[in-house]
Amino acid sequence: MFIRRSLLFLTLMTAIAAMAQDRIAGTPGLEMTNLPAQKVGPDDMILVRVYDSPDLTRTVRISAEGTIRMPMLKSEIPVNGLLPADIEKLVADAFKREQLLVDPFVTVSVVEYHSRPISVNGAVKTPIVFQAIGKIRLLDAIARAGGLGPEAGGEILITKPNGDTGVQSMTHVPVKALLNGSDPQLNLTLVGGEEVRVPPAGTVVVSGNVRDPGVFPVQENGTTTVMTAIAQAKGLADYQPKLIYILRPDERGQNHEIEVDLKAIMQRKKPDVVLQAKDLLYVPLNGRARITDKAVTALTGTGTSAATALIYTRGR
Repeated sequence: MFIRRSLLFLTLMTAIAAMAQDRIAGTPGLEMTNLPAQKVGPDDMILVRVYDSPDLTRTVRISAEGTIRMPMLKSEIPVNGLLPADIEKLVADAFKREQLLVDPFVTVSVVEYHSRPISVNGAVKTPIVFQAIGKIRLLDAIARAGGLGPEAGGEILITKPNGDTGVQSMTHVPVKALLNGSDPQLNLTLVGGEEVRVPPAGTVVVSGNVRDPGVFPVQENGTTTVMTAIAQAKGLADYQPKLIYILRPDERGQNHEIEVDLKAIMQRKKPDVVLQAKDLLYVPLNGRARITDKAVTALTGTGTSAATALIYTRGR
């Protein structure tokens, strides 16, 4: 007898819950949502359910001022930065205060998030903007952007608002340490409002008497040297000069020539020379050093007329 009564009570409670759910879900234009409960902001959409009051149950878009307006209430309700549970109490209290309902039962869920954007751009495969729904870590954001591009540099920059001050803070995250997991704290939690930017690696131009001239990324920790740059260009071609040249721009864009004794480096009589981003390494052709328009343009980003001033010939 006890078991029968328990089963009957359970069946009755299930039926009542189903009827209540049908009464809300059956309201035209209202859909159930299972988005995680997070603090809401402007332009988010929430579903406010008022039990046994279908005329008061509706989806509401949060205004730019962070408020919502419910039917029959005289005043708007401020909800910016609140959790759904907090909004439930505010709405219920407002209906009671204005004597519209005696003891309203209100539930609030989030239908759409628009106030928590995360932007991922720079040297990633697919730049993206998405909403921070649930727990989002830095590696999750990079994965959503398709991963790092081949031109990615050695650090990731995360910019985010610093409270209500209007000033943004920036965090530098080293790529290598993030990817190898040596410091789990580098895998930052993102809550929305962040811009994740992956700057491309610095580059050097290798031109002249090498097998494959081109633009090559600067390696980390000053390990890109004259010899590694020549190796990236697949080695010297048919002529091995004694002296080669580095053109290095200063902060004003003026290029300065640095003479390098390649023969002494190869004979280990002098240390290898470390290259910097934006350097142009020129290996002379047949004893005559000539920097091409193409190489200078790759370095400086200038056109032919500006590059012409940097073309020179020197006999050896």
